[in-house]
Amino acid sequence: MKKKEDQSKLEYLFEGGLWATRYVIILAVIFSIIAAITLFIYGSYEVIHSIQGILKNPENHSTLVSGIISAVDLYLIGVVLMIFGFGIYELFISRIDIARENEEVSILEIKNLDELKNKIIKVIIMVLIVSFFQRVLKMDYGTPLQMLYFALSIFSLSFGVYLIKKH
Repeated sequence: MKKKEDQSKLEYLFEGGLWATRYVIILAVIFSIIAAITLFIYGSYEVIHSIQGILKNPENHSTLVSGIISAVDLYLIGVVLMIFGFGIYELFISRIDIARENEEVSILEIKNLDELKNKIIKVIIMVLIVSFFQRVLKMDYGTPLQMLYFALSIFSLSFGVYLIKKH
């Protein structure tokens, strides 16, 4: 690392300007947080809408379950966006000091892009599992072979989650 005195004026100004461009990340942070909040609101609407539907037609349990699973899916995607927003802010701009006051919260323990990617991947896998179960609930099983495929797919997802947790 060169000292300021060892650099030319042009090199110092260029590197200072280059380093300042990292603040463009704030756009991604702001919009990912806005998108997350939007998904949380829409997920809550899905829950309310599902509850209203079951109150109108108590026999239609599948609509309630499907709506709630859809809301969980939206919440999980919102969580991905929150983790992404917080993570890139911490990596490129500054540590979120107020979050460090509560030592029980470890969501921001991100030291590099690989850790951020791993946290996001784990939540995305959960989103995929929830989406899978939402689709499975809407399917009609006519033959034992279809039920076997269903059981095998659940086993595959469970085994995949086991391997991720083991890693």
